[in-house]
Amino acid sequence: MPLLARMLPSPLMIDVRRGAIGSLGALLADHRIATEGRVAVVVGPGQGDSIAAELTLMAAEVIRVPEGSHAAAADLGQRLRAGSYEAVAGIGGGQTIDVTKFAAHMAGIPMVAVATSLSHDGICSPISTLRHESGTGSYGVAMPVAVIVDLDRVRAAPGSLATAGIGDVLANLSAIADWELAAADLGERIDGLAVAMGRSAAQAVLHQPGDASSDEFLTVLAEALILSGMAMAVAGSSRPGSGGEHEIMHAINDLFPGTGSHGELAGVGTLFCSYLRGDVARTGQIAACLDRHGLPRTPADLGMPDPDFVAAVRYAPKTRPGRYTILERLELTEAEIAGRLAEFAKIIAG
Repeated sequence: MPLLARMLPSPLMIDVRRGAIGSLGALLADHRIATEGRVAVVVGPGQGDSIAAELTLMAAEVIRVPEGSHAAAADLGQRLRAGSYEAVAGIGGGQTIDVTKFAAHMAGIPMVAVATSLSHDGICSPISTLRHESGTGSYGVAMPVAVIVDLDRVRAAPGSLATAGIGDVLANLSAIADWELAAADLGERIDGLAVAMGRSAAQAVLHQPGDASSDEFLTVLAEALILSGMAMAVAGSSRPGSGGEHEIMHAINDLFPGTGSHGELAGVGTLFCSYLRGDVARTGQIAACLDRHGLPRTPADLGMPDPDFVAAVRYAPKTRPGRYTILERLELTEAEIAGRLAEFAKIIAG
């Protein structure tokens, strides 16, 4: 009897704990990611510089990237390709890791992700979200060969960036509901394993007790973000983690840049899309989780005027042509969105 199976992409190593950053040098050598050649260490404007200063990596060159743009990623990719580097480590938040993933893929070298915050699920995903002249775009890249999350560094991240990824993990619930909607309405194929991984990650965070500053919660959140990224690799697309809520997030970034972080916007979008589906129980669970961890739940919490949010929701389907979500099914007018938003705000406030 033939044995049918599929190979699953995954990092060689995942290390989530206090002081994990100290294992970077040994990781590169012990797993033969880099044994003889030059290593590039890419840092962003946050904690990256201070971390790089503490590392003892032979033949390592520190490269600073100022922003999370496609141009910066392409420039870095050319530099890595021309510099005969054996591997690259991206140290920082989501933007730095996304830039480094794209550049490593472009240069054809392995990349290690070293996360200093838990702001979104790009830590381990095969996708880089980068800004360009027309807004933001998502680009398929190679998954990191290893992932390090140092809980001490996560705690030192500024403001809500440390745990804003809660919203991005919860977005899996909305994205999977949209995927199931596309299957029912359009016959789109669902990958059951990707759904199981994405939903399990979200449920772990949704029902994890305790304060977001505890080691236990931060470990669960980090592992959930990593698992979410792997679910996308299994699916071969961002479907398990990106639905109508991410369309809203991308629309806000395009129309009203600087409104909030990736995870914060994903959380608000997830809550609003759950409300649009009429899923009262799930809406209540998500609202309670976001509130428990001090994350935004409404446009007002983001400091965003209602008319701006209405415009973003109306524009949202244009950010992902061909993707079917609750927004495409309802096709709400601006007036209808405004009415739904007013009702949504009352429900959340009440």
